[in-house]
Amino acid sequence: MKVFKDFASYNRFMGMSEPLNEDIDVGYYDPPNIILGSDPVMVDFYRISIKIKFKRKATPFAEPITAVFFNSPDLVIAPGWDAEPTYTGMYLQLSKKVIDQNRFLFKTYLDYGQHEALYLTEEEVDEISAVFRLLFKYYKSEKKHFGVLLSYVNVLISLVEAFYKRQFSTDPKQYNRIVTDFQQSLIEYYNQPIKQLPNVQYFADALGLTANYLGDIIKHYTQRSALENIHDFIIRKAKELLEQNAEMNTTEVAYELGFEYPNYFSKFFKKQVGLSPKEYRLQRINKE
Repeated sequence: MKVFKDFASYNRFMGMSEPLNEDIDVGYYDPPNIILGSDPVMVDFYRISIKIKFKRKATPFAEPITAVFFNSPDLVIAPGWDAEPTYTGMYLQLSKKVIDQNRFLFKTYLDYGQHEALYLTEEEVDEISAVFRLLFKYYKSEKKHFGVLLSYVNVLISLVEAFYKRQFSTDPKQYNRIVTDFQQSLIEYYNQPIKQLPNVQYFADALGLTANYLGDIIKHYTQRSALENIHDFIIRKAKELLEQNAEMNTTEVAYELGFEYPNYFSKFFKKQVGLSPKEYRLQRINKE
């Protein structure tokens, strides 16, 4: 499998324009002059690809789609995109270096490509196209306006965030399943012997998703982050153990929940509930 370490080698392979910058590459697709299919390849950088009225030769009767596609390092670009040479669009390529140095500008959906494309409405295409024209203008001026270029990249990414939220809302059945699977996985985690506290990455791996993607869907539908959902569940379990198992002391409850240090459990519980585990248990006993 071919692995492309830089924009220049990938662009030459694809038949796209030579990049003007090693960290940010911006351009428009010219289907008659680029390859329309290949064996699987990988790129060692990030790609955001906006394709307008894109259609595969393998599905001649399907309606053309207009969508944003993502590629991240280590993600295989599968063969057989075999596109009809009739689509238009633009691409943005970002080095790992520029992402790492400007993390505060970038959101989490650069790895969404492992899960789903972002399908665009005509109005959204117009908005992205307008931003892209400005992005391309400052890209052509190279280093002289790198700060402005980076700002327009951030604007484009922010639009993508807004459009993803719209997409999450248009097909709640699909995303509610992910929320339900996450909640069920959390229940199942505590139905087995526990050695450590669960984290978001554990459940993302269990569901075959990236942590960022899972977290964004959970936040969208529950209004709380995936980690906050985990903490809420742990507190509910802690309250059950304190109320229903009088013979268990605080240390035993902590270990039962997966805490390595009982003192950390006590601090965690008090921060979430406003009472220490002992105070909470006494309060419940007095109420009864």
